Amino acid sequence: MKIALLSEKYTPDIGGLAISTHRLATLLANAGYEIRLFVPTPNLPASETHTLNANGVSVTRFGAHKRVDDTLVNWFELIVAEHEKESFDLIQAYFLPQAGFVAAYAGKYLNIPSVVSIRGNDIERAAFDPSKFSQVMYALQNANAVTTNASVLIKKAKAFVDRDIILIPNGIDTEHFKPMERNEMLAEALGIESGKWKEKRKIVGFVGELREKKGLQTLLLAYAQANKKQPVTLLIVGEVRQGEDKKFFDEFQITNPDTQIIVTGNIPHKDLPAYYSLIDVCVHPSLRDGMPNAVLEAMACGKSVIATPVGGMTDIIDDGKNGHFVNVNDVDGLSKKIIEALNSNQEAIQKSARETIITQFTLEKELNANFDVYKKLGVNL
Repeated sequence: MKIALLSEKYTPDIGGLAISTHRLATLLANAGYEIRLFVPTPNLPASETHTLNANGVSVTRFGAHKRVDDTLVNWFELIVAEHEKESFDLIQAYFLPQAGFVAAYAGKYLNIPSVVSIRGNDIERAAFDPSKFSQVMYALQNANAVTTNASVLIKKAKAFVDRDIILIPNGIDTEHFKPMERNEMLAEALGIESGKWKEKRKIVGFVGELREKKGLQTLLLAYAQANKKQPVTLLIVGEVRQGEDKKFFDEFQITNPDTQIIVTGNIPHKDLPAYYSLIDVCVHPSLRDGMPNAVLEAMACGKSVIATPVGGMTDIIDDGKNGHFVNVNDVDGLSKKIIEALNSNQEAIQKSARETIITQFTLEKELNANFDVYKKLGVNL
């Protein structure tokens, strides 16, 4: 079986979309299927293409145009041209506008099945953008199958189009993401417990690109409150998004000189377990979300997670049993929960967190759920 996989992001691009697309592509390739991935990039001249084979996946990046419509035309024509050469059995896309739109259109044009997957921001924000609304609707109405990774996104999508939408939660490699001893060499390299912060501090961690949607302001303000009650380090494993988010972050640091905040910069996904080993409590106070890989990874590593009950978080966390919930934008509540989690026995929570991932959010379950979709579409596996 040959699958054309479309996404706007792919590793080493930053973000959950890139990670999830890479995970599916690798799972399918390892299962013996031929995967052609097509992704636009601003790092190539417009229309220029570059193909690289990596881990059994053939990744074709093509230069994006300044005008989105020109990029979409190129994407569509590239799929059609490649189909004439090698005849795809299925087209699958992650994210409704642009990738999902092109996949659904190319599928109907070429008379081959198309699958589009709702990932979060595509139904929660892009659908409210007049320039993207028609793409969202076309993908929802014309794809042969629609999947998503969170129950709440099914409800939101059905408010646009009343059709069957299949839940396929994200999967985690629980042999790679697992509890491990604290990596002291990494802690030293990051400057934890060194310089002017020589006292022993508990570590609150955030993993991913910190930005408004991920609760940047709530996280920083709650951390500042917690730090006044006891010395706490905030470890941001990733980057702070440039622009207004970075401006707020920089101003926060200037006005809160007694805080210890360490920003690692972008870290390869395979290296994340060592960083999770340093964290005492993981915090993910999103305003809205799909199913964050970082929450699943932290739980697989046996970490206590404090999150907001949005998106796929409600499918993952059972409050007080395998993690903790705080309300969206609740600075005081998050601060109190951080202090509580840092100073109480979290062993039962941590054990339950890992058990949840092992039993419900595995790579095998994610792959088999996609196979079930393909079979229903009549694709021979």
